[in-house]
Amino acid sequence: MEPQFDDDVQDPSFTDVPSSVTPEEPATRGRRTFTKSHKLDNVLYDVRGPVVNEAARMEAAGMHVMKLNIGNPAPFGFRTPDEVVYDMAQQLTDTEGYSASKGLFSARKAIMQYAQLKNLPNVGVEDIYTGNGVSELINLSMSALLDNGDEVLLPAPDYPLWTACVTLAGGRPVHYVCDEQSEWYPDIDDMRAKITDRTKAIVIINPNNPTGALYPKEVLEQIVEVAREHQLMIFSDEIYDRLVMDGLEHTSIASLAPDLFCVTYSGLSKSHMIAGYRIGWMILSGNKAIAKDYIEGLDMLTNMRICSNVPAQSIVQTALGGHQSVNDYLVPGGRIYEQREYIYEALNSIDGITAVKPKAAFYIFPKIDVRKFNIHDDEQFALDLLHDEKLLIVQGTGFNWKDPDHFRVVYLPRVEVLKGAVDKMTRFFSHYRQ
Repeated sequence: MEPQFDDDVQDPSFTDVPSSVTPEEPATRGRRTFTKSHKLDNVLYDVRGPVVNEAARMEAAGMHVMKLNIGNPAPFGFRTPDEVVYDMAQQLTDTEGYSASKGLFSARKAIMQYAQLKNLPNVGVEDIYTGNGVSELINLSMSALLDNGDEVLLPAPDYPLWTACVTLAGGRPVHYVCDEQSEWYPDIDDMRAKITDRTKAIVIINPNNPTGALYPKEVLEQIVEVAREHQLMIFSDEIYDRLVMDGLEHTSIASLAPDLFCVTYSGLSKSHMIAGYRIGWMILSGNKAIAKDYIEGLDMLTNMRICSNVPAQSIVQTALGGHQSVNDYLVPGGRIYEQREYIYEALNSIDGITAVKPKAAFYIFPKIDVRKFNIHDDEQFALDLLHDEKLLIVQGTGFNWKDPDHFRVVYLPRVEVLKGAVDKMTRFFSHYRQ
């Protein structure tokens, strides 16, 4: 089984201090002192931060913690399709060396064909880059794009890796609001108002984490028009594009922007339940001529890395070309669908909690009546819930949401487990005042 705390990392700072040195005395005498780099000072990544660290401490002390923070399907009993596991096993001896820096030809060819089925324009095999998950490629693509002070428009709420990678690359993240009253769709007027002469790109996460929103074609066309007006690049995180419910279809924004330069990200970790295999990709499409220098930078960075995980690349063709077993989870009677139905109704039944129904992925982002509960610090709220009920969630500000009035629930656990979690929340909110 995968580690339960995939959201757990340690503090990056470390100080080796002699035991005889008092706190006020400099730690010299031949010992090295390691401190956090200044460039990390403004980087926040609270989805793997203090609350999760406290949960890990509690578990180490023998307490059982119920986790609604993990976006990895494996700990909740979702299994990789047998054919995918079999194909990787058969090819292990063929993948002992490393591949070309962009990835195996067979994997990139399959991704190219998938991109063509989704109507991404002007895509060839040379436009496909494989990575150790989408996370690595986001970091790589922001590093190639940004000079100090360059701005990138990001959604609020966002998946915080995006904000962290922009910051680490020397850029300035600028968050446009997604509107809870409009199915969590981006506020186009707010997006347009935040563009400056330093803005380089617009990022969208569709389907969205943490809200579960799915953007319709009409909204995507408005975003394309904003990018077109200001000649901005579009980066679209579509890792959940095969996890769509209610008979809806996912539209890739790049399919609507043949005259613009777009980078589209996806992978197999969620749709094929193989987060630990580490295989993702990005696709360059549209008007690549205007991004020639940027593409040269991408190629340099990928060459420095050598290549991504080769055994995982070997099963891309099988995964994308065969029966998509995940579809069985997304229809009435399927696990993800039924768990979505339950958690949506259950959360809205708690006095002081409201939630928009997600259309995709496996996240929901409920709103808290902060006046009712006197909440002014949502990290403290998350810690109080953890201490009182042994229930772990991620607070809304962990997703760069400005107000302390939301939290994210992952509804991957089975319904009977979710019922236990909702009982805990109901009991907690019946008496909680911060």
